[in-house]
Amino acid sequence: MQKDKLLSTLHFHFIVIIFGFTAVLGALISISAIPLVWYRMTLATFGLGLVLWLGKHSFRVSKTIAWVAIVSGILIAFHWITFFGAVKVSNVSITLSVLSSGAFLTSLLEPIFYKRKVIGYEVLFGLLVIVGLVLVLGTDATHLMGFFYAGISTFLAVVFTLINGKYVAKTNPYILSFYELLVGALVVTVLLATQGALTASFFEISSQDLFWLAILAFVCTSYAFVVSIVVMRHLTPYSIMLGINMEPVYGIALAYVIFGEKEAMPSSFYIGVMCILSAVLANGVLKLRRKKRAK
Repeated sequence: MQKDKLLSTLHFHFIVIIFGFTAVLGALISISAIPLVWYRMTLATFGLGLVLWLGKHSFRVSKTIAWVAIVSGILIAFHWITFFGAVKVSNVSITLSVLSSGAFLTSLLEPIFYKRKVIGYEVLFGLLVIVGLVLVLGTDATHLMGFFYAGISTFLAVVFTLINGKYVAKTNPYILSFYELLVGALVVTVLLATQGALTASFFEISSQDLFWLAILAFVCTSYAFVVSIVVMRHLTPYSIMLGINMEPVYGIALAYVIFGEKEAMPSSFYIGVMCILSAVLANGVLKLRRKKRAK
């Protein structure tokens, strides 16, 4: 069990690096947020469905899991729409940093979802993340709309993680991921249809955008999305959200390498990011010590 948790933690951090690159891809792809999410979810659903079909997996699920997939699919669709919306109106660094507030939200909501006591140091580290967030938010008021979109995206991600963490052990995570992506793709399709956006020009995208969309859909979604659910069998939602707080660190580093001065921020921004990193590392150390004492 301890080995499974270690492997899941290492695997998850690799996935978080991929998540960080997702924001970079959002900036590289020229199409707007909602069409971007439609292509991402549609291609990812097709890719994952094909793999499951070739592997002769059963697509049958219980009514409970079906409802979980519907709710989670809606949540993840709007999470990605607001996430990429934030990237488009601000930048990668701002968007990823705001996601750090997820740990604090999870420390408050997880005890309600799982009916357990509030753990003091989880709230403390969540507050440390908030301190880091305040430092990040104080960098530039021109990114206010980006903060707003990213804040909504973070809340949706927390609720999605809590729901999946509760039901992932009761079904095949690959099948659950497939239906969540399928529902999300359908939701975005309806949204685009109501806007009259599904015209011939909607499907006219450049070869460069198509290349980045393929990476976004098949690597950053089909693969990363499924694995992020699989590791929930060994990691708590709070640990997952704190791990996701490393996404700004990885993503900001990648963005700076790719976009250069466009992603450069004041020193207070990086102090805030260090607060987030400190919370992640301290949480891991304390949890490891508690496990050793429990033996």
